Amino acid sequence: MSTGQPQVAGDLNGVSHATHYLGCPVPEAIATQPFSTSAMSDSALTQAHVFVSGTVQGVAYRAYTRQQAADLGVAGWVRNLRDGRVEAVFEGSPTIVEQMVQWCHSGSPAATVTNVDVTYAAPKGLQGFEVRYTQ
Repeated sequence: MSTGQPQVAGDLNGVSHATHYLGCPVPEAIATQPFSTSAMSDSALTQAHVFVSGTVQGVAYRAYTRQQAADLGVAGWVRNLRDGRVEAVFEGSPTIVEQMVQWCHSGSPAATVTNVDVTYAAPKGLQGFEVRYTQ
């Protein structure tokens, strides 16, 4: 069973590269392309802190957010809030983080999003993406 994380083989000039993703082999031309957010300077990264309102709990919104973040290579976390909203933090390149924020406006197929509040800040160096407990 795939965990949604790339399988990594060795390294290429000090940077890991993916060999399989979601259980599927990655073509060699792509697999040998390095991926690493640590190779970017901090000024090339940003953070978005979002609060999503609407019917966003009980509709797999967090699971779809985690998958979308993995697909885009975004670091951060997502969690439900007791008031019915979903809160998330995304870190990465400004272009990719903005794609993630735009995705939040629709979210999972069963979600009905009525509002997305977002604030941008300097990144904190988050690694990976996780679903956190409700707060």
